Amino acid sequence: MAEIVFDRVTKRYDDGQIAVNALDLTIADGEFLVLVGPSGCGKSTALRMIAGLEEISDGELRIDGDLANDLAPRERNIAMVFQSYALYPHLTVAENIGFGLKVRGADKAEIDRKVRETAELLELGDYLGRKPGKLSGGQRQRVAMGRALVRSPKAYLMDEPLSNLDARLRGQMRAEIARLQKMTGVTTIYVTHDQVEAMTMGDRVAVMNKGVLQQLAEPRRLYDVPANLFVAGFIGSPPMNLLAGTVGRADGGPALLLGQVVVPLDAAALAERPALASSDGRAVVAGIRPEALQIAEDDPAAPGRLCGRVAFVEDLGASLLVHVDLDAGAVVASDVTSEGDEMSSARTRLRAVLDGTLAVKSGQRIGLTVEAARVHVFDAKTEAAIRS
Repeated sequence: MAEIVFDRVTKRYDDGQIAVNALDLTIADGEFLVLVGPSGCGKSTALRMIAGLEEISDGELRIDGDLANDLAPRERNIAMVFQSYALYPHLTVAENIGFGLKVRGADKAEIDRKVRETAELLELGDYLGRKPGKLSGGQRQRVAMGRALVRSPKAYLMDEPLSNLDARLRGQMRAEIARLQKMTGVTTIYVTHDQVEAMTMGDRVAVMNKGVLQQLAEPRRLYDVPANLFVAGFIGSPPMNLLAGTVGRADGGPALLLGQVVVPLDAAALAERPALASSDGRAVVAGIRPEALQIAEDDPAAPGRLCGRVAFVEDLGASLLVHVDLDAGAVVASDVTSEGDEMSSARTRLRAVLDGTLAVKSGQRIGLTVEAARVHVFDAKTEAAIRS
């Protein structure tokens, strides 16, 4: 096992493009860390620098305390699991799992023992004599994992290993990978663009965008306390609603002015974000999780309500995902911010997750409420979260 440290690590290509920019990141010995972000954010490049498959332009990479910048891949004792499985089709499951040990000149008896132990751990004991073409996608992915596990490396690197599986198998394999990591206790860095995978698997999650680390935290903290607008829009499913507005006054107290919608900031809200008490006139973006919204049972058009017409409803069984075209107040599409585009692409459709037993239909007018303390607020210019 090993601690892995990025110290101001940068990857710059010959054409000047920067894939990873001054990355400071410490992965603790035995930790399961997930690198997540949209395509092109630098997460796979960071992983490949650990493996020695990408050269480091600036900064230092240390593995188990040793400088690794110039170490050859085979000298790092790192095992990597790829998206494509990369199995040898002409070899059996047993031969694929033991291939790395054979190349390193291990004794045949040792190879056989380790292959059997690994196969039992992955529930592949009955398939050792089969070729990859006779296996399901999930079984092939387990064989790829077995080839990494059998080596007892310092760390495992996993580059979107589940992206080729269907939704049901992905769910099963997520749990399996997390279980195996806890059993082995080996440092693991897992790359994905799927924030659901990130939130359900990692001890901590590093969110990246355009080569820059945006936030490093436990999954729950990323959800509850996003550091900036990008993290807020990227983490959460369905994505956070983002409404442009300003901080102002209403009924003598501070409030968020979101178009014609006024959200008074009560004591609980100001305790969470005290800086808002003295931010009159400040341009902001208010973030509201779809699951924080509730349908107004009394007057849908009362002050503070988010009122509009239901565009369509997705019935998810236990809940309804309701899409509402608001009467007023621009909604900044969270998928726009997650791709880093300009926030001028504003629209007025809002998502709400409501109880599945409610009778909500397309074309219906409704009002939605939210507790002010559950509204996240970001500076419109810097995109940083406003708190203290």
